[in-house]
Amino acid sequence: MNTASKLPYKAALPFLVVLPFAAAIACLGMGRFYLSAFETAEILWRGIFFGRDAVDNALGYSVIFNIRLPRIILAVLIGAGLSVAGAAFQAMFSNPLATADTLGVTAGASLGACIALLFRFNLIGVQLMALAFGLAAMLLITFLGRKNGKTNIIMMILGGIIMASMFSAFLSLVRYVADPEDILPTITFWLMGSLANASYQNLLLGAPFIIVGTVVLYLLRWKLNILSLNEEEAQTLGVNVQAMRLVVIICATSIAASSVSMAGQVGWVGLLIPLICRMLFGSNNQRIVPACISIGAVFMLIIDTVARAATAAEIPITILTATIGAPIFIVLLRRTGGVWL
Repeated sequence: MNTASKLPYKAALPFLVVLPFAAAIACLGMGRFYLSAFETAEILWRGIFFGRDAVDNALGYSVIFNIRLPRIILAVLIGAGLSVAGAAFQAMFSNPLATADTLGVTAGASLGACIALLFRFNLIGVQLMALAFGLAAMLLITFLGRKNGKTNIIMMILGGIIMASMFSAFLSLVRYVADPEDILPTITFWLMGSLANASYQNLLLGAPFIIVGTVVLYLLRWKLNILSLNEEEAQTLGVNVQAMRLVVIICATSIAASSVSMAGQVGWVGLLIPLICRMLFGSNNQRIVPACISIGAVFMLIIDTVARAATAAEIPITILTATIGAPIFIVLLRRTGGVWL
């Protein structure tokens, strides 16, 4: 990996801090009911600190606080969380293509959610099933990677590919047996990803997993550099490698599974954003993780705003992330020759 920093991180840090807040204000006002940045900020200020009665624009208050704000919060959490989880997986496996998608966590969480939808569970049941299956998938992958008391990273990656394929097959079976008049359309639309069901109630259940996981990985970001070394070198630095890997796996898996449970499959974020951050700021995870939080949040804010405002019918998130993410990835790969990986 290229360890040189391409941009001065300290100079970029204030920009990284301010950017998500500015993007959130701008995205709150965008949509078929348009509000300027000044109107949005005024409604937020009055609504938060003085209550609904202090807001002159009753319709604007309802649109922002009841419809858009939960989506904005969820977009920020998912964008930041998946980006940090992707960076953690990439550091731990020393592989720039290691993400929750490629390791089977997303497929496992999706299978759990679709089983819940098949049996007509409520939204809380869907979230719990997605979390349970996502964690179970990562536990199975960890078990496959353990040999003679040590973790074999190559075996874990291969196990992740196998588990992803197996869960995808089970997912196809669930779709095959689902009621084509009622359940199948729900499963199909859910798998394409959407933040349309965002609500404060859902956030109360799913957000803590993302927030706690992201905060823990942020606090341990300097140790992610050590995990990139082989096990013997890491142990000589006084790090309990097995315990660190377990913490990273639990945190990153919880983030990915909770994101899937609330918004369906959201591809490319955990792969693309860490690679962009690595290209901009070098391979030091002390810089990559904070940058992922900022850039990942802004990326998902833009994606969700386009999804709900570009056309009369909402565009599934996965379509947009793939349509935007794949060309960006190809351009970056061609321009750099992959040295930033």
